Amino acid sequence: MKSFRKPVRIIIADDHTLVRSGIRALLEKLSWVEVVGEASDGREVLDLVKVTPTDVVLMDISMPGLNGLEATARLVRDFAHVRVIILSMHHNEEYYWRAIKSGAAGYLLKKAATVELEAALQRVMGGEVYLSREISARLHKFFLQQGHSTQKSPIEVLTARQREILQLIAEGQNTKEIGQILKVSPKTVEYHRIKLMGQLNTHDVPGLVRFAMRMGLIPQEV
Repeated sequence: MKSFRKPVRIIIADDHTLVRSGIRALLEKLSWVEVVGEASDGREVLDLVKVTPTDVVLMDISMPGLNGLEATARLVRDFAHVRVIILSMHHNEEYYWRAIKSGAAGYLLKKAATVELEAALQRVMGGEVYLSREISARLHKFFLQQGHSTQKSPIEVLTARQREILQLIAEGQNTKEIGQILKVSPKTVEYHRIKLMGQLNTHDVPGLVRFAMRMGLIPQEV
């Protein structure tokens, strides 16, 4: 096991209190780890990293306001020293590719955290990329069968701002509320909404919500 001169400082980002408590319990068993904060959504974790010395963020994908993949991309851009491990229940290839493209250093399935969390932290702190064993096996099979297409998925064609507004629309925020959250005018929000409908070939908000659900911007049960 690799040893560290200083404790590895970790922030847990998940919108479920019980999940955060469970992850914290696992981390507290590791003598070389220090949990320095918890966040319940993407914007909260970004604000927390600004004021809290952090080495690793354990990041859920499905969080309100700003999802984990968008938050990861901003973290990697603004805090290059911080390593992000996606800790998620989602286990299809679309999420793996998007996580890695967002700059995540690892992707760990929640159901495997009890067994694999320590190894994942060791690997990413050593400068490597970690994927859950199940994911590695699935990707190996995927490559053998068809290879990885370079074609962008529908969600990747959208800009970061469009994805952000799409998530807020799907969560039920109205134009005025979205403008207040993003600090832009209602006209700007409406412009993006119209552009989204055109690009996604849908003519109403329910269509945007269904697309957001398929792409994992909001959980299926919402």
